[in-house]
Amino acid sequence: MRIAAHGLSIGGRLQDVSLSLEPGTITAICGPNGAGKSTLIEALAGLSRPDGGTVTLGDAELGSLPPRERARCIGYLPQAHEIAWDVPVRSLVALGRMAHRDALSGPVEAALDALDIGHLADRRAQSLSGGETARVLLARVLAGEPRWILADEPLAALDLAHQLALLRHLRIEADKGTGVVLVLHDLAHAMNHADRVVVLDGGSIAADGPCEDALDHDVIERVWNVSTRWIGEPNTRALVVI
Repeated sequence: MRIAAHGLSIGGRLQDVSLSLEPGTITAICGPNGAGKSTLIEALAGLSRPDGGTVTLGDAELGSLPPRERARCIGYLPQAHEIAWDVPVRSLVALGRMAHRDALSGPVEAALDALDIGHLADRRAQSLSGGETARVLLARVLAGEPRWILADEPLAALDLAHQLALLRHLRIEADKGTGVVLVLHDLAHAMNHADRVVVLDGGSIAADGPCEDALDHDVIERVWNVSTRWIGEPNTRALVVI
């Protein structure tokens, strides 16, 4: 089922934003600081009440769904990686199953393996490094087996190897039919790993479409105010500032 925003406006941070996101694809939300990226992904997760417009999941308005049903459908990873309770990592990841009212170990162990953190399972959560914490919290999202994964800057605390491993795993999830929406600052990662890019600028959509169109040099110069060019082959492109 699709997630869609219809004329979404929130507190001066978003103005009349409309888009429809397809399951089974990776959508990157990009834009300069203050463009409204986090506000948009929070609204798509049902965590912000719009001043105008609506967000729908399938045929239902997102705000009308019971919280447990919404949580089963949408897994959200915020930008701030905070852990309130110093519990073992396996227990923290298992919290992703709460919306399902079960304690199935299979999805929890699969999530630990997917993020390469099985060796951390018995560690206390508050003893982890920033990168380890980011991977554990994403594993909690994966353990819930949501139809949609919405993540705000999930690569920010990860080294290059774990960034690429995470992006590859999200591609696997998308190929299984899960919708994936990522806020990304690294335009090369968006170009090489997303199916679609939505560029925000000043709370409005500045570009939306296939990566090579939404992130062409004209859009980048207009939105980020820098001159660039892409080099390399498709799926392995690098961005050069000129």
